[in-house]
Parts: sequence; structure tokens; C-alpha cells
Amino acid sequence: MLTATVYFNAITKDYSKTLATIAAEPVVARETKYFEANIGKVKTTDDLIKNSRLYTYVVKAFGPSDMMNAKALIRKVIEGGVSDPKSLANTLNDPRYKALAATFNFAAAGSDTTSSAALQQTTVSNYVEQSLETNAGQQNQGTQIALTFQRLAPSVTSAYGILANKTLLSVVQTALGLPVSMSQENIDVQAKLITAKLNVADFQNPAKLQKFIERFTATYDAKNPTSVSAFPASALLVNSPDISSNLLLSLANLKLGGS
Repeated sequence: MLTATVYFNAITKDYSKTLATIAAEPVVARETKYFEANIGKVKTTDDLIKNSRLYTYVVKAFGPSDMMNAKALIRKVIEGGVSDPKSLANTLNDPRYKALAATFNFAAAGSDTTSSAALQQTTVSNYVEQSLETNAGQQNQGTQIALTFQRLAPSVTSAYGILANKTLLSVVQTALGLPVSMSQENIDVQAKLITAKLNVADFQNPAKLQKFIERFTATYDAKNPTSVSAFPASALLVNSPDISSNLLLSLANLKLGGS
């Protein structure tokens, strides 16, 4: 099994090529084809929720898959839109809900919402990234966590946004050496602990974000030692332009699940 550091670096070295490989996987390609052929027929939030296949695709694309069965919540998030600062999407600290409501903004665009090329492109791109993260987790959970953090962290605006998402919080706690037991504290106390050690705005800087992720994967690997006998680290770390594609092709054809 690969370490989180080696696997993450291999995946992200040529990230666009990695995503293209995932997009071509039969399960992903089939669900994407269905989405693109049918999303234009969705005119309301109700239409979306009633089509379980489209609903599953959209919820997975925007990330709150742990809330897949919470259709009442997802309905309120979408119907509330994002123009009102007091809307549900804006008051929930987790940025995934705001992204979902901003993209499927029926409150603003009405029945024309899903005809938007931007909506379709954003949703498909998100779905492919989510599928990549799911697949990576089958090989190394630390890599999946790092990829999710890379995608979500730039949209976080405060320590409360980190606290609202268990994956973001896990990365921050691991990288900064914060105890898991801190979650028992008052949320304001937790926010102060994070703010004292971290400038959340740094995550909008690609170089600083990368450095923080490297800190996380190194710490994760130290705490979760694993064997890389099948792919020696010395070979994987060679400066080869094809390392990403070669590595991915070696990982059991990127078997995906849950789509």
C-alpha cells in the first residue's frame, strides 16, 4: 500500500490527466452521460429531488454525501438560495452547502437554472473530483482526506468553517497537533485554538495550501505506517513526467464504488 504522501503527489502531479482518467471510467462516464441528458428537464428543486439518480449525482458532486438521505435539509438549502445573508446555505458554516445553493439557484434563475452550461460543467467537474477522492480512499484514506482538503479549504473563510466539516477539521488537527479531545470544548474555544495556530486565509494561496497539505500527509504517514513494497518509494519519487499515469494504471484500474 502506498503512503499518503507518495500517492497524493502521484495523483496531483498531473491532476488534469488524473481527472480525465477518472472521467473515462465506465461508472463515472455512464452517470455523467445520464446527468447531462436529463438535468435540463429539471425545472424546480422538487424535480431534482424526485429523480433519485440525478439527486444522487448532484449531492455527491457537491460533497455533503453524508446528508444524502436528508432531503428536507437539501431542499431548504437549495430553495433558500444565496442572495439573503440569512438563508440556510449562508448560515451553515460548511461551504459545500453554499456552493450547492449558488449553483442550483432556482430562487434566482427559476426554470432556466439547469439549462446553464456553467451549472452542468461545474457539477460534472465536481462529480469527477469526488469520484477520484472516493477511489483514492480505497488505497489510502490519508490521500482521500488530503484531496478533499485541497478542494474545500480555499473556500473556507473562518475557523468555524473548518469546525463545520469533519474532514477539514481532521486535517487541521493532524497537521497542527491539536488533540481530538478539543471537540469537547465550546465551539468558540475551539475556533480560538485554531485561529491561534493558523491563518485560514493562507489556504487561498496555492503554495501555502500545498505546504500545509504536505505537513498533513507527512504527519499522517508517521502515525499510520504502511508498506509500499509493491511500489518502492525510491522508484515512485524519481522525477519522471509519467509517474502519475503509470501509477494510476497500476492501481487495479481505479475501481470505483458508490456511484
